[in-house]
Amino acid sequence: MAEATEATRPPEGLKADAIGFVDALVIGLNATSPAYSLAAAIGPVVALVGVYAPGVMLASFVPMLLIASAFYYLNRVDQDCGTTFSWVTRAIGPWAGWLGGWAITMTGVLVVGSLADVAVTFALLAFGLDSWVDNEFVRETLTVLLILVMTAVCVIGTEVSAKVQNILILAQVACLLAFAVVAIYRVYADTGSLDSVDPAFGWLDPFGAGGAELTAGLLLGVFIYWGWESAVNLTEEVENSATAPGKAAVWSTVILLVTYVSVAYAVVAYAGPAYLAENAEEEEFIFALLADEAMGAWDWVVLLAVSTSGLASTQTTIIPASRTALSMARRHALPAHFGHIHARFRTPDVSTWWVAAIAIAWYLVVRQISENALFDSLTALSLLIAFYYALTGVACAVYYRRHLTESVRNFALIGLGPLVGAGLLVWLLVESIGDMSDPANSYSGVSWFGLGPPLVIGIGITLAGVVLMLVWRLTAPAFWAERPEVADPALVPGHKEP
Repeated sequence: MAEATEATRPPEGLKADAIGFVDALVIGLNATSPAYSLAAAIGPVVALVGVYAPGVMLASFVPMLLIASAFYYLNRVDQDCGTTFSWVTRAIGPWAGWLGGWAITMTGVLVVGSLADVAVTFALLAFGLDSWVDNEFVRETLTVLLILVMTAVCVIGTEVSAKVQNILILAQVACLLAFAVVAIYRVYADTGSLDSVDPAFGWLDPFGAGGAELTAGLLLGVFIYWGWESAVNLTEEVENSATAPGKAAVWSTVILLVTYVSVAYAVVAYAGPAYLAENAEEEEFIFALLADEAMGAWDWVVLLAVSTSGLASTQTTIIPASRTALSMARRHALPAHFGHIHARFRTPDVSTWWVAAIAIAWYLVVRQISENALFDSLTALSLLIAFYYALTGVACAVYYRRHLTESVRNFALIGLGPLVGAGLLVWLLVESIGDMSDPANSYSGVSWFGLGPPLVIGIGITLAGVVLMLVWRLTAPAFWAERPEVADPALVPGHKEP
């Protein structure tokens, strides 16, 4: 058989210029699962800080924006779909880079099953199939099927993924806004059935409830903003890859801020802090309760918002994990087969299916323990998220260290800002470790090795990563020969040769 010519040989790498800025922005927004995140967090946040919940969401935005700045400037000099893995490896070294990549991959594994479960649950509630929700076999089977379908969409192509995401974000935002408008209207019309309170500008003060409550609220805030960087994981597939993905990440955080604060105002004003605090343990089902109270026969609108939120995020959360695994395989930090790219669709098919398979296994195993154990695994996410976000902020300042004093912008946006964001996240990481060490603070309320289940899960995942890293270091040492670098002066914003 004759060898393939240049004209017939399949192109290597991911499909360049597959999507534009708006598509990347939408994927970044959907990856955070706004409706689900709000539903899961609003009750517990109000239980902690009362009417100051909008202020806590505003405060949580600050470290996210600072780290988004780090993503923007690091992407300018290195358009690698592995994002944190690649950047930290270049700036700090392969050991830190590998652990950063491992953290990103495992966040996808931990959360995909839960997101799909939420999508299925709220879709069934929206269509009046409440009895199916209580049937564990039906619910788990539909969840697994949904993960497989959304994984197939990811493999078929980034363009298809983007089109699906555009539809889902429109449905989600329209439903959330409809709920917020109706809720606020009923507050001022005094037609609500709950103990409504008039909104006040002072609710934006995050310090109104005190220090300890603010810290706990900020830990929840990290979770609800997490995911916007999915846009940057698509950097090799986005038009204007040096700037568009980073801008999409930054704008995602801003749009999320407006959405979260607006809906938080509506929810707190309509339901009142007492009702939300009493039902905080309902987690994401708080929206199901409020939908019936505020929307009546139209409650399916809110239920559909949460369902589409979980559906969209099921797909987009697979993207960072699969692209990071691809990037690690290309650098010989993982076995080569994780770097396989589908000849027709030009997507990382092997790593995508692996992420889905491990996520399904995790979901089914933890679900058999208990639903609370599944929530505990989600709580452990904050440890991994804070770790790799903080690592990225430090990497930005280190990688650009020779250029930070060239301008005020460089110093503030590339150096100081990311470092402050990293510092805030490290502080939250330490606080969360202390909080999770107490079994009473977990959903399960049981002790694993004398600690809370979320902390044990977080430690277990970290130790598993360290063991795999050491094994691969001995098996394939090439990646660990890489040495830290500094930013290429030609790519630094505003740099002028002397």
